[in-house]
Amino acid sequence: MLKGRFQLSAWLQPLLAVAIGLLGGAIAISLIGGSVTETYAEMWKGAFGSFYFFTNTLTRATPLILVGLGVSIAFRAGFFNMGSEGQMILGALSSALVALYLPGPPLFKLLAAILSGIIAGGIWSAFAGWLDAKFRMNLIITTLLLNYIAALFAGYMVAYPFKDKTGSAALAQTMMIDKSIWLPKLFQGMSIHGGFIIAIGLAILLFLFIKYTVAGYEMRMLGYNPLFAAYGGVNRRKVMLTSMFASGGFAGLAGAVEVLGMQYRYTDGMISNPGYAWSGIMATLLSGAHPLGTAIASILLAALQTGGMGVERNTNIPLEISSVIQSLLILFVTAKFSYTLWKRRKGGKSDAASS
Repeated sequence: MLKGRFQLSAWLQPLLAVAIGLLGGAIAISLIGGSVTETYAEMWKGAFGSFYFFTNTLTRATPLILVGLGVSIAFRAGFFNMGSEGQMILGALSSALVALYLPGPPLFKLLAAILSGIIAGGIWSAFAGWLDAKFRMNLIITTLLLNYIAALFAGYMVAYPFKDKTGSAALAQTMMIDKSIWLPKLFQGMSIHGGFIIAIGLAILLFLFIKYTVAGYEMRMLGYNPLFAAYGGVNRRKVMLTSMFASGGFAGLAGAVEVLGMQYRYTDGMISNPGYAWSGIMATLLSGAHPLGTAIASILLAALQTGGMGVERNTNIPLEISSVIQSLLILFVTAKFSYTLWKRRKGGKSDAASS
């Protein structure tokens, strides 16, 4: 009975958040003199109105799913990895450089580029975990600050030593990756590529891992009750470093997939400007760090973004209306987390008083 109520709550809370976001968006549309029904109809058409737009939405959702899955691993283990952007940047840069300069046949270079993205993102994330384990440095602060280091380092690398100087463009970017190393497109003439299949497959595998394996159980135990986990013999340091590496590895994979499936080179700002990492984190929070829910929430957020572009094309409503809706989703999630923390603290005080 309790389990059924918990599962019902896990599905109702994201739906409630979406309803609040759409209601707030409707108010904003009304205030600027637009038609709510027309705007939302255009938003739906821009995201799902045709097979072309639908595949664009799934393409946009691909890096969000991978980032969200990585963040969900850390959250499930009780750690806040806010450094997905930096991890994704280093994963993208590493995969681009390996694809460009590693000798070998195309398939080998493709697999090596993907693996290098995972390793780069994983090491950058695990470094923050090591700082916590070794020096007790706050994980939220270190992961946030490491984003800036990664972004500035990658920007320097493509502005100077690895800059493409063959074209007339003044952009800070690497050379174009050979077409034989690109991730294959799933449909001819569409943007969706093999990275989406990888993302969905990993979402299913991660769900099974967390639910049915001993390592997944230890990770969940540490996240739900650290004291009980320590009493049960769970090594916090080991689980933290492992989960942080895996979390960053997923973000690095997201960067690699974006380079190999969409951009075909690393360009300074290609990860930061679209806000992939923060949208992925939001998807994780909306789903309660559930792997399958994260995939669904990522597609929803991607639909808001691609649908917002359709609204701007076909109405007088600006693109920022989708940002208004996402901001309200963030506000709902923040309020939910604040309420949960308040209940835990109140429960802890009550237990102390009764003892």
